[in-house]
Amino acid sequence: MDRVLIAPGRYVQGPGALERLGEYVADLGGKPLVIVDRTVMDFLGEQITAVLAGHVTSLIESFGGECSRTEIARLQQKAGDSVDTIVGIGGGKTIDTAKAVAYYLKVPVAVVPTIAATDAPTSALSVIYTEEGIFEEYLFLPRNPDLVLLDTAVIAAAPPRFLASGMGDALATYFEAEACAQSSAQSMAGGSTTLAARNLARLCYDTLLEYGEQAMWATEHKVVTPALEYVVEANTLLSGLGFESSGLAAAHAIHNGLTALEETHSAYHGEKVAFATIVQLVLEGRSTHEIEEVIEFCMAVGLPVTLGQLGVSQIDPHRIMQVAEAATQEGETIHNMPFKVTATMVRDAILAADAMGQAYWG
Repeated sequence: MDRVLIAPGRYVQGPGALERLGEYVADLGGKPLVIVDRTVMDFLGEQITAVLAGHVTSLIESFGGECSRTEIARLQQKAGDSVDTIVGIGGGKTIDTAKAVAYYLKVPVAVVPTIAATDAPTSALSVIYTEEGIFEEYLFLPRNPDLVLLDTAVIAAAPPRFLASGMGDALATYFEAEACAQSSAQSMAGGSTTLAARNLARLCYDTLLEYGEQAMWATEHKVVTPALEYVVEANTLLSGLGFESSGLAAAHAIHNGLTALEETHSAYHGEKVAFATIVQLVLEGRSTHEIEEVIEFCMAVGLPVTLGQLGVSQIDPHRIMQVAEAATQEGETIHNMPFKVTATMVRDAILAADAMGQAYWG
């Protein structure tokens, strides 16, 4: 199997980076369709219009709210034949929609995340939902975004929980990458991992531990500091490259399993992934020291370490078994682990991880 690393064409990050969006988009095309999250339009709409003016002739359209086939088709029709670039500004669903529209129109795409809550902005993937918000399919794209631009002043102004959630998602990257390397699993990039991807995954983990708590203090006061810059990069670029070119394993599969419990739906993606990472470490038989390190980090930045913190107040082993069965379905990434995993093993690891978390949280 070939070793494959994929990445966005250009990654730009810094306070005030949004002011230079017009210059960067002009390198891709002169007539973009700009898809903007409705909430973002309320507080950044005038600035977005201003920074694009003089560089490109843009058509600005509000995002409908769901990354669905219907919304993608609507925006394709809105673009018509004159648009030569797509720009997506907002959260994950806005960005995924922009990537999908660009794919079908066969034009370049620029993404501008306004929160650092996931590592999706750099990826060659869109998650498609029904109009009702139910997961429908993954749309695998032939290439990564041409431009990813993050204004850290905008990200610092967002609620701190988003940054913490991004750290939860990024927390799994190193452990899943190592599991995939040991099992020689095929990554989302279509090959086996590279030394570069594995080292980026390790750098992601080290950066979170070194600067995560500092970064939370910064965003709680809506200021940009070096620590915030480092963590935004870890959440977005390092984690994005690490997961896509190394692979996913138990943590994200257990996250998917946890969604079978309705009470977890109010928890963010990265919050569930953080707890699922602890479960993966238990499943692997990691040392108490390694698991303690992850638990203490989660507690320091406000990530959940127990099922109760995810909304599961009554621990019923039969319901946890439902989670485990969902996590071990055929095709789930848990089968990238370097050993055979059963639903019973996952159930037991979830219950053990919860007990450890309660011991520390209590």
